[in-house]
Amino acid sequence: MDVGILDCGSGNLRSLAKAVERAGRERGLGVRTRIVGQAGDIAAMQRLLLPGVGAFSYAMSGLRQRAGLRAALEDAVLRQGRPFLGICVGMQILTQWGLEHGRSEGLGWLPGSAQPLAPADGLRVPHTGWNELRAEGDHPVFAHLRGRQPCHVYFSHSYHVNLDDERHRLAVSDYGGALTAAVGRDNILGMQFHPEKSQRAGLELLGNFLAWNP
Repeated sequence: MDVGILDCGSGNLRSLAKAVERAGRERGLGVRTRIVGQAGDIAAMQRLLLPGVGAFSYAMSGLRQRAGLRAALEDAVLRQGRPFLGICVGMQILTQWGLEHGRSEGLGWLPGSAQPLAPADGLRVPHTGWNELRAEGDHPVFAHLRGRQPCHVYFSHSYHVNLDDERHRLAVSDYGGALTAAVGRDNILGMQFHPEKSQRAGLELLGNFLAWNP
């Protein structure tokens, strides 16, 4: 299985690639990762991941600056139905727009927006550290969490996703109020937390993504 880690000029690409490879080995899957940053590279990838470290506007700018990359990504994900996972900012840009460093257009794959965190109780922003993850619904990637609490994952972000359709929310956390921790529809997933930094829980979730057949 060839798994593409998209390089849009930001993101901890190597650590994610290593985590994906380890998750694949633990599932007995023949996973090969490749850092991809050109439109022509995407066609050979069976699954795609978009990591995000940085700002919404910078991630979208990185996509636009690579000739044909967004079109190739949309062809692979939206038309060919290849499984896709966006992480942190990579999840946020799945929405229609974001407010980080001004209003920016997102990919628009999910109705909603990325807005500044404003937690109650005086909690600090950015939200950095471990928080409990709770699955909602019965999505195959998160189904193993049902009835197996607590599960903790690692977050590092100052913006969060505000969905227009709550049916797209797959998991939540609490940080001075309910926080959308994972989103998805069809063959598209997003995780606000960093599975590659979430130790055993993160490896399980990455393994579930690799084994998932939407």
